[in-house]
Amino acid sequence: MVEHIPLELPENPKLAGNITHFARALRRAGLPIGPGRVIDAIRAVEAAGFSNKADFYWTLHACFVNRPEHRAVYGQVFRLYWRDPQYLEHMMAAMLPAIRGVQEERNAQAAEKRAAEALLDGADAPVDQPENPNEDDTSEIEIDASLTISTEERLRSLDFEQMSTAEMAAAKRMLARIKLPIEPMKSRRSQTAASGKIDAAKTLRAAMRKGGELHKLAYKAPRPRWPNLVVLCDISGSMSQYSRAVLHFLHAVSNAKGAGWAKVHAFTFGTRLTNITRHLKQRDVDAALAAAGAEAQDWEGGTRIGECLETFNRDWSRRVMGQGAVVLLITDGLERGESEALSKQVQRIQLSAKRLIWLNPLLRWDEFAPKAQGIKAMLPYVDSFRAGHSIASLEELAEVISRPDDVGEKTRLLSSLTQQA
Repeated sequence: MVEHIPLELPENPKLAGNITHFARALRRAGLPIGPGRVIDAIRAVEAAGFSNKADFYWTLHACFVNRPEHRAVYGQVFRLYWRDPQYLEHMMAAMLPAIRGVQEERNAQAAEKRAAEALLDGADAPVDQPENPNEDDTSEIEIDASLTISTEERLRSLDFEQMSTAEMAAAKRMLARIKLPIEPMKSRRSQTAASGKIDAAKTLRAAMRKGGELHKLAYKAPRPRWPNLVVLCDISGSMSQYSRAVLHFLHAVSNAKGAGWAKVHAFTFGTRLTNITRHLKQRDVDAALAAAGAEAQDWEGGTRIGECLETFNRDWSRRVMGQGAVVLLITDGLERGESEALSKQVQRIQLSAKRLIWLNPLLRWDEFAPKAQGIKAMLPYVDSFRAGHSIASLEELAEVISRPDDVGEKTRLLSSLTQQA
């Protein structure tokens, strides 16, 4: 029988420091871990001790994991952080294509990639592996993956298409923190209020119960109604890098609480229209986007904007738009079909929506002009025309999405169209 060796952490702070770094890696990978849980984990290890790695694994598991979907991520981060050399080699091969040999043997799953990114992003050098993989390694692992303010500012303005793998991983974490709040709309129905318009019917009913004497006035106010958010995202070859980043952002919007949206509906289109709404409801972002990618078979294919929007208007518009929906159309507008048919379909969407906002990554160019036939056909029928190529552009969208007077670059570009004519 193996004797449990208690740990005196105040005298040996290395393990406590490593548990803290381990918790930070889990938090970067998406687990909701705060300082309280870190303190509980250190105290739990101090109280329970451990005689082998399995005991240590389950002690920290009890402190850090409280949802079924977090088990896989926790397991991957634990194996990486506490030195499973072969597993680390697999993950390095998955993240760095320059390392060949191992990547062909085994493909990393969604949770595994996120665990590797959480640990390896920002590391200056690879971790040294022990000579004997079977020997326990208790040396301290120093990982500094924190982002400086200057780095975050640079990432905010950096084009998604110009980002490296490490920069995109950091950008996705920043995108997950962006909120997209919407203000409620006033409906015809009313609700009881402390002040406002006098509710004559309720006031009279209360007076009748008192023998006809009027003791107190009742007031009413319009009941707030929350709109739907409908997203139509182009996933053709020219838009693939932007659409992946935007869908990561939309996953956070779909799962955010208190943003105000009644429902969030998401569709992708390239050569056909695909409804990916149910996939974005999954809490694990990597699993959600992997399922959405499997559902949409036309990733990085051609573009048939007019035909796809016609399918949306015919099959989905009445189901998902409701009254007062806000529609985000994310495309570069490079259409191969007839421009007249495209104009008709965009106009139908605008007439059914409260606001139609077009995000176009081509606006990142200062010399951009609406010369393409698809852009000319769509521009007059959108309410706002904005860029969608960086974190900063999505943050600007969050600030103005509730403003009915926001038109973005539409007025300037329409005037240039008039001059061209």
